[in-house]
Amino acid sequence: MTSVTQQPAEHQLVHTDGRTARLVRLDALSLLGSLPDGSVDLVVTDPAYNGMNQHLSFGKGRIVGSYAERGDGEAWFDEFDDSPENYGAFLAEVARVLGPDRSAYFMFDSFSMLTLAPLLREHFSVKNVLTWDKVAIGMGHHFRRKSEFILYCTTGRAPLVRRDVADVWRIRRVHRSAYPTQKPTELFEAMVAASLGGNATTDTIVCDPFLGSGSSAVAALRQGCSFLGGDIAEASLDAARARVAAAFAGEVDPLQAKSLVDPLLQKAFWEDTRVAF
Repeated sequence: MTSVTQQPAEHQLVHTDGRTARLVRLDALSLLGSLPDGSVDLVVTDPAYNGMNQHLSFGKGRIVGSYAERGDGEAWFDEFDDSPENYGAFLAEVARVLGPDRSAYFMFDSFSMLTLAPLLREHFSVKNVLTWDKVAIGMGHHFRRKSEFILYCTTGRAPLVRRDVADVWRIRRVHRSAYPTQKPTELFEAMVAASLGGNATTDTIVCDPFLGSGSSAVAALRQGCSFLGGDIAEASLDAARARVAAAFAGEVDPLQAKSLVDPLLQKAFWEDTRVAF
């Protein structure tokens, strides 16, 4: 069962076993700035970078899209101003709310990784570059894209719970997603499971300052954690709230009805520590 307390610009969903999901309508810097030092156990996030849209084009349009075609004249969401100054401020806040000996996973497209990833070393110890193999080929500028990247970083000593996980994850992309840039839930579950695994409790807080479609929220809750996420877009909070409510009720995920993992291509190691609702 799920109890829901609704406040302006915020949703708080609580499962009967104590897992919580707090979804806040705030931009990433405002959300992080509202949190105390060391109040988050893990950050997993896919920022809405605008660098590729600013500098690359595909045919006559932008390579990712303007996200302004929602159908009601409004944009789906605002892209993050990923200037070095703004991104550096974001990274500093992530490191602060994590505190020492914690981990973070930052997703990158190829363009943003080249321009922004070096800034991570100013705030974190960068441990690995993980490759998300989307299995199916997509669009591209020159070579067509089939992968994105995840930088695994720590603020000190934060060893992985598992040591049997490769640095390439073969998980199908969400085809014809209802929410733009929606990522597979399994992708975020892999991050949470690798760092927290069976050590997670309902007091363990996973944070995503770029909530998007809510895949990270469902992933964290599946791994037995509580979740805190923020996004500037009302559509994001609506989508994430619906997905979390469905998960807590044991219902089918309204935005990802089935697994996107082929067991012949990828071992779903995160299922070993998945907690039922």
